[in-house]
Amino acid sequence: MDTTLQDPLEGQLLDGRYHVQARIAAGGMATVYRALDTRLDRVLALKVMHPSLATDAAFVDRFIREAKSVARLSHPNVVGVFDQGTDGTYVYLAMEYVAGCTLRDVLRERGALQPRAALDILEPILAALGAAHRAGLVHRDMKPENVLIGDDGRVKVADFGLVRAVDTNTTASTGSVLGTVSYLAPEQMEHGTADARVDVYACGVVLFEMLTGGKPHTGGSAAQILYQHLHEDVAPPSTFVPGLAPQLDDLVALATARDPQLRPQDAAALLSRTRSSRAELSETQLDVVPPQANEVPGSDAERTDVLPRLGGAPMPGEAELNRTSRLEVPPAAAVPPAEQTTRLRPVPAAAPRVGLIQRHKILTIVAAVLLVLGVGTGVWYITAGQFTTVPAVLDMPQAKAVKTLRGEGLDVRVERGFSSNVERGHVMKTDPGTGKQIRGTGTVTLTISRGPEIVSVPDLSGTPLADAKRKLRDRGLIPGTVKRDFSTEVAQGSVIRTDPVAGTKRRPDTAVALTVSRGLEIDVPEVIGDDPTDATDTLREAGFKVKVADQPVFSEEDKGTVARQSNDPEKPLGKGDTVTLTLSKGPQMVTVPDVTGDSEADARKALTDAGFRVEVKKPWLFPQDEVDSQSVEGDEQAPKGSTITIKLKGAL
Repeated sequence: MDTTLQDPLEGQLLDGRYHVQARIAAGGMATVYRALDTRLDRVLALKVMHPSLATDAAFVDRFIREAKSVARLSHPNVVGVFDQGTDGTYVYLAMEYVAGCTLRDVLRERGALQPRAALDILEPILAALGAAHRAGLVHRDMKPENVLIGDDGRVKVADFGLVRAVDTNTTASTGSVLGTVSYLAPEQMEHGTADARVDVYACGVVLFEMLTGGKPHTGGSAAQILYQHLHEDVAPPSTFVPGLAPQLDDLVALATARDPQLRPQDAAALLSRTRSSRAELSETQLDVVPPQANEVPGSDAERTDVLPRLGGAPMPGEAELNRTSRLEVPPAAAVPPAEQTTRLRPVPAAAPRVGLIQRHKILTIVAAVLLVLGVGTGVWYITAGQFTTVPAVLDMPQAKAVKTLRGEGLDVRVERGFSSNVERGHVMKTDPGTGKQIRGTGTVTLTISRGPEIVSVPDLSGTPLADAKRKLRDRGLIPGTVKRDFSTEVAQGSVIRTDPVAGTKRRPDTAVALTVSRGLEIDVPEVIGDDPTDATDTLREAGFKVKVADQPVFSEEDKGTVARQSNDPEKPLGKGDTVTLTLSKGPQMVTVPDVTGDSEADARKALTDAGFRVEVKKPWLFPQDEVDSQSVEGDEQAPKGSTITIKLKGAL
């Protein structure tokens, strides 16, 4: 009997748009599905937060922060986020679907990689993180599970769920550090700080793992691994894989320096160093074949952990965070892995080198101390410490309101609605309302006025075009197409009429077409063949602006005179319109072909192909089909387009 439980979302249409096809990954915070966007007809990955966590604003904030952070990045090596939304109890992200596998799958199947392959994977990882660092973002959870390798060979960085702005407080505000134990930088564990250099450290660990097939720090517990991060340097990869170039040892040592001041400042700097090191390697060094098995131990999967710090307090909803869940990713369809979290025992900031049993005793004692110290801080955080009062922004212009809220550390979401009382573009409502308490990093929804639900098209007759557009926007209407027509009554550049006509009732954001005056109709004088100075004076006196083209052209007109003018001679222009004059280079001289003795047809073709018109004279009695003479001798020069007369022979 089949006892498999059907996922409640499979086969459902989420948010009226995303048809959920199959579950492809599950973690402690979210489940990832393959889905079809029915609106755009494309397959994507749908990351849905567990409904039990969606009631906790802190979790939802972090989840939405992932969408906002990655949406700011437009880079070929970053998994794109297309959409974010909610449907009842479901909070979701719609993301790019990458068919392929994770780097963890590759390492699990192949073990250590050749240096060439390792660097081919590392460089796009660093390029993606470099783009994030330039945008002021830190990933904070770099590991092989978050590196996707598509079937087409493209490498993409996924799961920015722990992302944090570089300039935000990343120390003890939450009392915990999120991350994966084998890839955490020492300063993350010891001080809770996280700038771009923690991603650099994690990339150094990933490079070590690609080169050796194992992690640099191992142990029977997470606490032992954390201790090694704090007190032991990463060993050179060549210790485990003989024959590796010293440049690779140096690169790993640089990226994993325990002192962050000794590491490259961001991923872009490490990428530059990586490319320089690669350029120094020979083909033989790049193709060193690692042994099938090596002495570097290490598990083939990692979890994202919550690490309490001295004086720190638990995060809101931490009971849900601390659940352990193993992520299974099918090799045929790699998607951004969902978060997996658990609580680890605290790590002392410094500890003597003692035996394993004694070290465990020390850690147990420190854990008890941390538990006692965290009580007071936790009570403060769970009550007033984590809340902010929503400031008064009603009736403020949108830009000023957003700036005010962000100045209080709050995120902002904007909606729009109609109002007959609040000026268009100003705040008509906030959620939560003014004076309400909200979590310190929560989101305030602003409803911005679109003005009245029905508006009248204003009378814009005689209004200059720029002012007319402004008045339409003030009413909530959109300036539409602009046509121009002559008028004896409306000044040039002002509105003659609108479509719809003035007084018509329309909904906001309706387009209104404008017809603008070209002024009086004026016939344009013909100045072809005139001296350019005389031609300019003539046109200006008639009310036109004059421009002379930079490049003269060959023409039948005398050199230096006007060869052509830009206006259509059959159509009038308005006063102030511009007429462009093109000057003549004189006629183009062409060598005349010698057609004497040719047939009439051959002579015509030769002269026509050379650019001449042809006139034929025949004797009145018994003409022959042979050219007897031509008006311009062969090999002489004549103006292109001029007429050459040929005379045919007669029988007598």
